[in-house]
Amino acid sequence: MKIRRRHLFAAEVATSSMNDIMFFLLLFFLIISTVANPNIIKVLVPKSSETQSLNKKTITLTVTKTKSYYINNKAVASAQLEQELIKATRGVEEPTVVLYIPRDLEIQDLVDVLKIGVKNKIKVVLATDRK
Repeated sequence: MKIRRRHLFAAEVATSSMNDIMFFLLLFFLIISTVANPNIIKVLVPKSSETQSLNKKTITLTVTKTKSYYINNKAVASAQLEQELIKATRGVEEPTVVLYIPRDLEIQDLVDVLKIGVKNKIKVVLATDRK
C-alpha cells in the first residue's frame, strides 16, 4: 500500500513583524544621530554674561589644553597655523574666526593667535559660555 501526502511541506518565514522592527530601528538611529555629534572638540571656554551671536559664515579655530590647533575640526600643526588660516579665509569677504580656547591656558597663547589675526586682517572673536 502506497501512502501519499496530499500537501507538500513548504518552509515559511514569518515577516509580518519585520516592518515594526525596521521602523523602531530607523527611529532609534535618527534620534541618536541628532544627539551625537562626532565632529566636536570639547574645550572649556571662558564664561561671560554678555554674548553676541554672529550671522556670518565663520571659521572655527579650536585650541586644546595640549596646544593642538584645529581649523574647522581639521588638525593643524602650530608651525602651519598662519598659512592654514590664510588658506581657510581666502576668498571670504570680511573673514571671521571664532576662537575656542580653554580658560586655563596661558594668556600668551591667546595673544599669539590674535596677532596672527591682526597681521592678516582677520577678525578673531573669542567664544565664551554664558554664566
